Amino acid sequence: MEVFINCLIRVAISLCFIIPGFILCKVKKASADHLSTLSTILVFVCGPCMIIYSFYKASMNVDELGIDKLTLGLNMLYFGLVTLLLQMIFTLILFLIFRKKYDDAKYRLLTGASVLGNVGFFGLPLVEALFPNNPYVACYSSVFVMSMNILAFTVGVFCLTKDKKYISLKKAIINPTGIAIMISIPIYIFIDKIPGNKFTDVMWDSINLLGKMTTPLCMLILGIRLAVVNLKDIFTRKFVYIISALKMLVFPIFSFFAVCFLPFFDDTFKISILVLSAAPCASVILNLAEIHHSEEEIAANCVLVSTLLCIITIPLVTLLSNIL
Repeated sequence: MEVFINCLIRVAISLCFIIPGFILCKVKKASADHLSTLSTILVFVCGPCMIIYSFYKASMNVDELGIDKLTLGLNMLYFGLVTLLLQMIFTLILFLIFRKKYDDAKYRLLTGASVLGNVGFFGLPLVEALFPNNPYVACYSSVFVMSMNILAFTVGVFCLTKDKKYISLKKAIINPTGIAIMISIPIYIFIDKIPGNKFTDVMWDSINLLGKMTTPLCMLILGIRLAVVNLKDIFTRKFVYIISALKMLVFPIFSFFAVCFLPFFDDTFKISILVLSAAPCASVILNLAEIHHSEEEIAANCVLVSTLLCIITIPLVTLLSNIL
C-alpha cells in the first residue's frame, strides 16, 4: 500500500506541470508551432543529461549500497537485456495480431505506443521517489530508456513515417540516448578515480539541472498540445483507450509476471520493471512526430490520454508488488 500511495502522489505532482503549458497557450503566450524546437531540446539535451547524471550518481554512491561496481554493472546489464527482450516479445505479439492492418497508420502507431513508455521523462523520477535510498534504480531506468530507444528510433519512427530505412542497427545505436549511454559507461567506471574540484562540481550540478528539466518540460509540451486539440475528439476515441490499456495495464502485467517468479532477481529489480513498464505512452513518440512532422495528432492523443489516465493505472498496477 505504501508503494501505491507514493505512486499516486508522485504521478499527481508530475501531472500538475501540464497546467502552466495549457494556460500559457490559451492566453497566447506560448504556441504549438514551437513544439518541435522544445521537443528537440528535450530529446537531444535534457534526456541525455538525465541519463549521464544518473550513472554518475550511482558510481559516487555505490559504496553506500554495500555492493561493488561490477555486481551493480551486471545488474544493470541484466535489466537492460530483460527489458529489451520483454519489449521485443510484446511488439512481436502485436505485430502478428495487427500486421494485416498496417496500411492504416493508427495500427502501426498502436504497435509502437503500446510498448514504448515514458520511462525516462516520467518513470525515472517515479522510481527514484519510490526508492530514495537506492540511487542505482535511476540506472535501471536509464538502461530501460536505452532498450526502449533501440525500438523507438527504429520501430517507433517506422510507425510514424512508414520508412523502412529506420529499421537499422545504426539507427538503434546512434541516437541521443545511445550516445548518452556510451558516455555514461566510462563515467560510471572511472569517475570516482578522478579528483573533484569546484569546476567539476558545478559542471555536474549543471548536468543534473538539465536532467531534472525532463519531466517538467515533457509535461509543459503536453499541456501546450492539450490546449490546441479538440478535447472531445481526444476523449471520445475508443482506439486511444485501447492503446492506453495495452500500454499501462497489459504490458506491465505481462512484464511483471515474466520476471516475478525468477529467483535470481531481487524485489527492487522486479518492482522497477513493473513501475517502469506501467509508464504512459512515450513522449518520445510525440517528440519524434513533431520532429518528423508525421502523425502528430494521433501521437499526441495517445500520449495525452495515457498520461492523464496514469494517475489511476500506475498506482493500481503497483499493487501487484504485494505478491513479492
